[in-house]
Amino acid sequence: MSALIPRPRLEVAPGAVHVPGWLTPQQQRDLVTACRAWAVGPVPIRYTRLPNGGVMSVRTVCVGWHWLPYRYSRTADDVNGARVAEFPRWMVELGRRALAEAYGNESAEWAAADYTPDTALINFYDGAAKLGMHQDKDEKSSAPVVSLSIGDTCVFRVGNTATRTRPYTDIELASGDLFVFGGPSRYLYHGVPRVHEGTGDPATGLRSGRLNITMRVTGLHDAS
Repeated sequence: MSALIPRPRLEVAPGAVHVPGWLTPQQQRDLVTACRAWAVGPVPIRYTRLPNGGVMSVRTVCVGWHWLPYRYSRTADDVNGARVAEFPRWMVELGRRALAEAYGNESAEWAAADYTPDTALINFYDGAAKLGMHQDKDEKSSAPVVSLSIGDTCVFRVGNTATRTRPYTDIELASGDLFVFGGPSRYLYHGVPRVHEGTGDPATGLRSGRLNITMRVTGLHDAS
């Protein structure tokens, strides 16, 4: 039914753009295949332990740089000490195409051709997983974040840059959707309060759950 109802492109806030259905079915299948390979190593997918002792309900695997709360490292010192997989060139090109789709080839702040993401956090959500309101602020670069969704639809909460609380807007991110946030919205609070189980298409290669791939520019050159 949802495929019969157009979902319009939406600028949720200045610099925060939702493009429904941007990934083709084949691109989604290719990304699922790549994520499955990364999930088994060199650093396997894991539940991230937070400094306060809590454990995130999403499972995460990284490429390019390994994310530990709240910093990046070339090696996964909280898992197995191995160096994470290299960030592939084809993902750089995908990120540039995504930025061009969201902002145009030449926006006021970013030229898509110059966008060079060097890390991706890949989060897997089962039906019980959630992600609280947070900012992506561990990077030393203010370049936009490119977010891709595959699998089950989620409720994505788009907040403001000042507080975890209201005002915020809830939208749905479905399989193949692109969401980019940069410029005035680069440090907006955002989260995932709910995943709608069983709404994905098994033709993507993902039988259940949701994959979210966020590409970022760390601004780092050496391990830290």
